[in-house]
Amino acid sequence: MHQLSLHLEVVKLRGFETKNHSAIREFVLLGLTRSPEIQRILFWPFIFSYVAALTGNFLLIFIICTSKKLHTPMYFLLANLSLVNAFSMTTTTPKLLHTLFSYKNTITFHGCIIQVYFFILFLVTELLLLTSMAFDRFVAICYPLQYTLIMRKELCAAITVGAWVSGLTNSAVHSGLVLKLSFCESNIINHFFCDLPPLLKLSCSDTSLNETMTFVADVIFAVFSCGLILTSYGFIIRAIFRIRSTEGKKKAFSTCSSHLIVVSFYFSAVIYTYIRPTSVYSLNKDKYISLLYSVVTPVINPIIYSLRNKEVKEALKGFIGRDRELETEEFLKKYMPLLVLTAD
Repeated sequence: MHQLSLHLEVVKLRGFETKNHSAIREFVLLGLTRSPEIQRILFWPFIFSYVAALTGNFLLIFIICTSKKLHTPMYFLLANLSLVNAFSMTTTTPKLLHTLFSYKNTITFHGCIIQVYFFILFLVTELLLLTSMAFDRFVAICYPLQYTLIMRKELCAAITVGAWVSGLTNSAVHSGLVLKLSFCESNIINHFFCDLPPLLKLSCSDTSLNETMTFVADVIFAVFSCGLILTSYGFIIRAIFRIRSTEGKKKAFSTCSSHLIVVSFYFSAVIYTYIRPTSVYSLNKDKYISLLYSVVTPVINPIIYSLRNKEVKEALKGFIGRDRELETEEFLKKYMPLLVLTAD
């Protein structure tokens, strides 16, 4: 009799968990602030940042694709990085803008999972692309004579495909594990988008497997990649110091400084956010730190790689010059006959 009642209690408890899991059809995103006045103020810098990021990244992709001088492995990887930046910011910022503008801060359960999936996809892909770019600079500076032999088109394509496939696989694993969790106590997410740490903290299920997989992924894709980048730059710095001319040292360092600035921003924020257990998360602080890799990096990437890159600036000037020549030619074709008739 006692065993039967215990069995019924277990069935009821499981039914309660299932009911609550299916009952949560949407989450509430607390966002960056709960003050309507501050939300109105924040809307404008965020929409400006979003437009600037899309414009800058797609312009950089267009310049790389149209300029034959930029058809090199480094710029091929940079074009993929710009594409990831544009997609990554599009995953989170439109929802944030909608929340700031309309004060509707809800997101459906499946919409939240989709946001987690795509954000992790672009996060991991960007980490691997940044690592690949460090390897490209290592080969270019340490083995300049073998650069074209090592960084072949096939290798660049394989690196890029590997980065995207790794991102897709890792994202599918984490999203699938989140779908198995139960959310039976609260549906309020203390963040401005659906990210893994606040979702794991919100769940009433055992999240030890999720945390383990998050830690493993962070070690492989962030810590290990960061180690490879630092190792590459160790060899690069040693090679630069061996260059005798000051001009040669400046030129070698200028090709790496832009990438090093982006890596410093991105990796430090990602490692800090994802490598800790759920119990020590400080969501109020972490959501502001996440702005570094979800908003700031996509905005500054095209600025850094264009303003600090002589080849990109020359390609942009050449593109603007071609546009002016075409406009002048069209103007002359259209109005020259009228000018001739007037002169007669």
